[in-house]
Amino acid sequence: MLLEKDFRVLKAENGEKAISLLRENDVQVAVLDVMMPGMGGMAALNCIMALPDHPEVIMLSAADSARMGAQAVKNGAFDYIAKPFNTEEFLEVARKALEKKRMRKEIDFLRSEVFKLSGFGNIVGRSKPMQKVLKVIGQVCQTDSNILITGESGTGKELVARTIHSKGPRGKGPFISVNCAAIPRELLESEFFGHEKGSFTGAHERRMGKFELAHGGILFLDELSTLHIELQAKLLRVLQEREFTRVGGQRNIVVDVQIISATNQDLKSLIRERKFREDLYFRLNVLPLELPPLRERCQDIPILVHFILEKIAQRLNRPLVKMTPEALELLKKYHWPGNIRELENLLERLVAFSSGGGLIDVPDLPTELIFPETEIRPSGSQAPSRGLNSARDQFERMYILSILRKVGWNQTEAAKVLGIHRNTLVRKMSLLGLSGGKS
Repeated sequence: MLLEKDFRVLKAENGEKAISLLRENDVQVAVLDVMMPGMGGMAALNCIMALPDHPEVIMLSAADSARMGAQAVKNGAFDYIAKPFNTEEFLEVARKALEKKRMRKEIDFLRSEVFKLSGFGNIVGRSKPMQKVLKVIGQVCQTDSNILITGESGTGKELVARTIHSKGPRGKGPFISVNCAAIPRELLESEFFGHEKGSFTGAHERRMGKFELAHGGILFLDELSTLHIELQAKLLRVLQEREFTRVGGQRNIVVDVQIISATNQDLKSLIRERKFREDLYFRLNVLPLELPPLRERCQDIPILVHFILEKIAQRLNRPLVKMTPEALELLKKYHWPGNIRELENLLERLVAFSSGGGLIDVPDLPTELIFPETEIRPSGSQAPSRGLNSARDQFERMYILSILRKVGWNQTEAAKVLGIHRNTLVRKMSLLGLSGGKS
């Protein structure tokens, strides 16, 4: 009767019917009594919180129990009111709950719009493999399930994890990154679960572990394959029970954490070798995401180069350095064993050694890019070798081409820069297939 004045009200005799009504109607606020026939109020609250677009919940009880109220709020209730209650106070709580629900919807809408406009931040790529990856990221970042990112070293696994965090429902929560390979074995348990003062030598004060720090957000486990088998069992238990105790502690600590893991190893092979637990693998690999190596998305290299060079220029406060088409072509042909990390390191080195502005050209590139290892035949190979003369001719052609372009194809000027006679330059241009203003 109080609510029907300002709100459209749906009524249910018990918890089961209330859940059914919520599934069929767009309800903004639910008022639950703690004591109900059949399903109790606390059980109904837990069911409501599991609904995809659940309403705000106000709990009512004749028992003025601070403990029960705290538990209800902890389980997701908007507020807890003891009966008998003040009419105006109750209506004010209902209005605030409705306002919170409206704000939550508005925030979700704005977040989705920002997501459309901003794309995927620092993740760059137009190739088919990357479009597939971006599509999967868009799907998994709206879920709360554990994600396993696989891919070679340097493909950007942590960048993808941070993007999923920033675009997802846990974006306001913490993002805690752990490099499993960098933590000494004897400190692993303390790093993950924390420790109490005096629990071991050197434990001079209580310390929170990574799981506690990540509460309400995401815990990113990098280089997952290096995790010691003993800790794998403890990690599995935390994932199953959502609680743990600190080293040397007695109290159970409940956590709400989404796990994103990353590895460049084949975990299935490690499972066969009994170096990785199969049950943990299935817990962590709920949503798999595989990142392609750079050599399989070479058409993304020009846009990646431009993006990285812009970032370097901004960071160093230097003019933007660009790259010639010929140099870009060589980058596209290279096999990139270190993937994007190797590309970033190369470009930073090239910018550091550049004069600040202008172009990065073929002669500026390291030898391994000008003469990719894939073209060098191993000793004893039946395939014909390129030979020293052929390699020298290729380098000479690229070098002369870059000088000609810099001087606007002025052959006299180019000869001076090269330190050779103009006739020698003309002859070389003819032998190397360089003529006029074309290459």
